Amino acid sequence: MSLPHGAAVRRIGPREFDFSRQVAVMAIVNRTPDSFYDRGRTDSLDAAVAAAERAIGEGADWIDVGGAKFAPGPEIPVAEEIDRVVPVIAALTGSGAVISVDTFQPDVARAAIGAGAHVVNDTTGLQDPAMADVVAETGATVIVTHSLAAPRTPYPSPRYADVVDEVVAFLRERVALAESRGVASDRIVVDPGHDLNKHTLHSLELTRRLREVTALGYPTLVALSNKDFVGESLGRPREQRVEGSIAAAVYCVLQGARIVRVHNVRETVDAMRMVEAIEGWREPAYLEHNR
Repeated sequence: MSLPHGAAVRRIGPREFDFSRQVAVMAIVNRTPDSFYDRGRTDSLDAAVAAAERAIGEGADWIDVGGAKFAPGPEIPVAEEIDRVVPVIAALTGSGAVISVDTFQPDVARAAIGAGAHVVNDTTGLQDPAMADVVAETGATVIVTHSLAAPRTPYPSPRYADVVDEVVAFLRERVALAESRGVASDRIVVDPGHDLNKHTLHSLELTRRLREVTALGYPTLVALSNKDFVGESLGRPREQRVEGSIAAAVYCVLQGARIVRVHNVRETVDAMRMVEAIEGWREPAYLEHNR
């Protein structure tokens, strides 16, 4: 993978990634009662920390901690969101994993970074430019994601003349905004935002043409795990989308994606490590067969 905006080797928090030959697996841990997939199973502090520790044990490189989902719903007060995410982040300090906070609130991001987070995962694509200022001031990494709606608000029947062209143009513009406000280019990750203000055909098109996103030259994250475009493509309910999610993730990695955000950690880690072995990026765990 070519990264014209920085070397393929990136230091993010405690970890160094060579994105020319390595895929990072990001585990999702949400302290929200209305989360898309786990439906509040990790809403309590103890459950969230245990889930994060379990994910690290299963091979996750990265933990993404969220306290307010992007999808429509009542507004979450900033103080409440901070109370949800900061104790989890603090508990994971020293775990050896990269820690990100999934938030679109600059004050939440600042508090999370103060507690030990290394990355801000902003699903609004820096809709509030003050988020870029927080990232620049703290030296954190930022994930710039494509979406159109204001957070927590509906955006019915999205329309695009060409979804990939428009996503790429949006990401290019928002990355330029971040850099203009002092965010270093080697602290930027992009995410095309599968299913965020997009219907299934849009998300399939983005997946099919992901190389046009990775060509921007920044490490590309894909958040595909158990999403509706997978379920609608296969006719599967939420709890039966693991295989489809992994297939989509592998397809994206072969087009240059290097970070995958997932619920099902062990299965995805094995899939990514197998891709790395096939590509010759890593050695097999052991060699015995016909030796």
